[in-house]
Amino acid sequence: MTPVKTGSIAVLDFGGQYAHLLARRVRECGAYSVLCPPETPVGELRGAAGIILSGGPQSVYDPGSPRADPGIFELGVPMLGICYGHQWIAHVMGGRVRAGSVKEYGRVLLRRGGAACGARCGLLEGCPEEFIVWMSHGDAVTELPAGFLRIASSDHCAVAAMADEERRIYGVQFHPEVAHTERGQNILRNFVGLCSVSPWSSAHVLRDAEERVRAEAGGKSVFMLVSGGVDSTVAFALLNRVLGAERVQGLFIDTGLMRKGEVTAVQKSLMGLGYNNLHVEDASDEFFVVLAGVCDPEEKRRIIGETFLRVQRRVSERFMQVFANDRSTTCNLQPTPWLLGQGTIYPDTIETGGTTHADHIKMHHNRIPAIQAMIDAGCVIEPLKELYKDEVRQLGEELGLPRELVWRQPFPGPGLGVRILCDGSSPLTMTPILIPHSVLPIRSVGVQGDGRTYRHAVALFSDDPFRVCEEHWRLARDIPNRDARFNRVLLCTSHDHPQAIQCTPTFVTRETADLLREADTLVGDAVHRHRLSAAIWQFPVVLLPCGIRRGGRSIVLRPVASLEAMTAEAFHLPPPFLEEVTRSLLEISGIDMVFYDLTSKPPATIEWE
Repeated sequence: MTPVKTGSIAVLDFGGQYAHLLARRVRECGAYSVLCPPETPVGELRGAAGIILSGGPQSVYDPGSPRADPGIFELGVPMLGICYGHQWIAHVMGGRVRAGSVKEYGRVLLRRGGAACGARCGLLEGCPEEFIVWMSHGDAVTELPAGFLRIASSDHCAVAAMADEERRIYGVQFHPEVAHTERGQNILRNFVGLCSVSPWSSAHVLRDAEERVRAEAGGKSVFMLVSGGVDSTVAFALLNRVLGAERVQGLFIDTGLMRKGEVTAVQKSLMGLGYNNLHVEDASDEFFVVLAGVCDPEEKRRIIGETFLRVQRRVSERFMQVFANDRSTTCNLQPTPWLLGQGTIYPDTIETGGTTHADHIKMHHNRIPAIQAMIDAGCVIEPLKELYKDEVRQLGEELGLPRELVWRQPFPGPGLGVRILCDGSSPLTMTPILIPHSVLPIRSVGVQGDGRTYRHAVALFSDDPFRVCEEHWRLARDIPNRDARFNRVLLCTSHDHPQAIQCTPTFVTRETADLLREADTLVGDAVHRHRLSAAIWQFPVVLLPCGIRRGGRSIVLRPVASLEAMTAEAFHLPPPFLEEVTRSLLEISGIDMVFYDLTSKPPATIEWE
């Protein structure tokens, strides 16, 4: 194992969803950061100017839970524990950690103080007495270790932050690295300021990406899968720039699960930029055949990914045969060993459990077993895999791609296939709340305490269904925190009182894709009309297999505000928009209910599957 560079910040990765984001935020503070396994021997950390212990999905009491070398406390450098790292410090140093009676996910009000050092704590210097932080935890520190003082708390977490100023060891239960924590970057900057770091400035994203492509590609050609989304388009443009069009062949596979007019629009857009090395293959019939009768979301992702790969292999073999027979062909791949190119970005890998201790949130179509085997064999190139969405967009602008292409809303690689829910489970009941509600007989994916959940959604009803009040937002936060069976809270905008909801067997077919495509287009047009495009980071439109009658389905509106996709808040839609869109959706044959997803990430993921 290579020793940590002198003067850098070592981030011990306990498997939290935000570990890479944390390392990046440290670099933004002007210090070089490096991710290390938590088990890194203390001898390899002696050059570190400071150590940060990341969050993680496990409990400090779980058998086999990750642990750092206790010798790190003897290094005498500043140390910051975050979430699991905070709990691990307390546990190892003689404090006590217990499962919280109320879990906390998402926005939480933090209050400084609770001890004499609260006002003068270097970690919180410059922070107001109260500010919003982002929580994602079940366990909590209940007793402080010797030498520590409480420096912040929340309604349900007595020790939300602690400090031992003499030894410069700190712990916070919340996540300062995520964009939704107010003053989070200020807190990290304060910590870096306590460390004797070597000055560092981040290298140019484009230069690093170009060097990575040259190193990984060598003399090979690349068969690049282009989905039409931001990530794959930027990766395609980057490969063309570095390797040249003669070594890159783009393939756009029409799965039948794209948005309305998407295939034609993407083809015209890329050809307009001079990229003539793109082939479009209509494989929609093949995708609908293999998805027939499939209900499980992870199985859908696996099948879509494997079908992508099967079509890619078939097309590449056809191209290679044509090339061998006719040297005048426009096929761009040279007869050298080729690589499969993908637009995978870092959140895709971390949600698939891409680091040692990370929990599996969902299978990404770029990480199905067959492709993972190719990655392990060195047959895949992913030039963006260490970047976040905002960095990818920065890279796209530096490559000269049009702003409307670079800043378009993210769209999942499996397309509408993961926005058509095929699950119909038995309904549950929940502890009574004052607002009328129903528990929907479907489940969706969530991320709570850095771990994956697959749980039910609660739908609220109101006499004024187009206006979301503070009580609705409060319940959207509190219900998943208090009841482990739920990870989403919705507001029904089509009805003002609970309905008898029925499930209809639903699968990914051309008919259901067309139904969702029509609803998605209607919503997208309204977003543009109401001039909300720039404010909404992503707006999934989801089809549910249930409604108020047999054969009826429901639409979920899921607009979010985010920066890097690792955290998100439900975007506050204005009442006129909700009313217009709800009434229009109900005019579509087959749609009889509409819901508005009010949940943050965590506890819910942005997509439902």
